[in-house]
Amino acid sequence: MEFDDVIKGRRSTRGFLDKPVPRALVEEVIGLATRAPSSMNTQPWHLHVVTGDALDKIRAGNSERNLAGVPPSREIPTHGKYEGVHRDRQVGIAKQLFAAMGIERHDAERRQDWVMRGFRQFDAPVSIVVCFDKDLGEKGDAIAHFDLGAVTFGLVSAAWSRGLGCVINGQGIMQSPVVREHARIPDDQLIMTCVAMGFPNPDFPANSVISTRRPVEEVATFVGWDETADAAAG
Repeated sequence: MEFDDVIKGRRSTRGFLDKPVPRALVEEVIGLATRAPSSMNTQPWHLHVVTGDALDKIRAGNSERNLAGVPPSREIPTHGKYEGVHRDRQVGIAKQLFAAMGIERHDAERRQDWVMRGFRQFDAPVSIVVCFDKDLGEKGDAIAHFDLGAVTFGLVSAAWSRGLGCVINGQGIMQSPVVREHARIPDDQLIMTCVAMGFPNPDFPANSVISTRRPVEEVATFVGWDETADAAAG
């Protein structure tokens, strides 16, 4: 695929085919993703690729603990609830997804089922648990967080270019002790997030949802540009 096709075509996948993903294909995706830039070439990332029985145990433990009211235990600082424009964008994508799935506002049962799908990592056949070196700070260095964002973007983009779908899924690691146990995360690493991966189900309605993006003129501020020369060059 052309680069533009990957960037513009990629979307979060929340419904997967019941089809195993070849290990060689995942290794190819990871090989591309780890070309992501990192500060001073530190490459602080570790990717734990989980499938089969181990992933089923993570799904079950994550779901059971959340249903039992066990407080989330992520290993990185969290921002708490979104407010203002950030909350508006969060609500906006939720409305798109619920509309695609036909989930009405008053339908508490189906809304709860949707939440549980997130705890189960959307029943994807593969989960990649993204971790970083603990010696960069007990709660993680901001630069390491930035680097892990880069490699995670590399994962979802490379996967899309190879016919795989992904969703970056913080719900999937909300009960970190469960993930740590069954994914065999070493004590010298901290869990950042996970990426659910598999072959997209073309008949799953939410997979058609494309989130909106802010226009360039709203995102970027240009300083020092000669508008007259720029117009002449155009």
